[in-house]
Amino acid sequence: MSKILIVDDDLEIAELLSDILVDAGFETIIRNNAEDALELLSNNFDLIILDIMLPGMSGTELCALIRNRVSCPIIFISAKVQTVDKLVGFEIGCDDYITKPFINDEVVARVKANIRQYKRFNKNIDNNILKIGDIEINKDSYEVKVNGKLVELSSKEFDLLYYLMRNAGIVLSKEQIYNAVWESNYGDIGTVAVHIKNLRSKIDKNEKYIITIWGVGYKFLKDNI
Repeated sequence: MSKILIVDDDLEIAELLSDILVDAGFETIIRNNAEDALELLSNNFDLIILDIMLPGMSGTELCALIRNRVSCPIIFISAKVQTVDKLVGFEIGCDDYITKPFINDEVVARVKANIRQYKRFNKNIDNNILKIGDIEINKDSYEVKVNGKLVELSSKEFDLLYYLMRNAGIVLSKEQIYNAVWESNYGDIGTVAVHIKNLRSKIDKNEKYIITIWGVGYKFLKDNI
């Protein structure tokens, strides 16, 4: 049974979401603020639902904080309907965005779709080996193969590729990539674009996998699995 964390300060909405999902066969846990939700991250949830307007730390801040700690899908359910709000959500790492008031069946359908896609992707993860389409990366041997042929990458290019593939399907901002791969909050994030360019020239000249989301960041497509 898939386990879902619901984070919403509106108890009525949170309980409604819980009832909908429990009826659909899911297990749910409700928390009403970001701080309490953070304490549960070790519970290995299959999906997390976040409201944006939370007391104290907002849902967007929480998403940005946990995105590099959890790989499960994150769905925003929010009354914010402006395109810019949705773009911000995707930029910081959410996988889907549903506006309030929501349709019960749509929530269930999107939850199922995101979990199904996540589990499908993770079938390709074994002992630090990721394979998407023609590209295979082995974290243990530090090898990258394209169509079965070894490709030489620098250590930072390798780390960048692994991070992109590990988060395939998620739009990642340059800041997120820089913080995760270079493990720093300071420096020239322009180096991300340079390394992306180098990586494409070596493994993705046709930009089949690494795509640019203009004004947001980059995404490694997982539809080629």
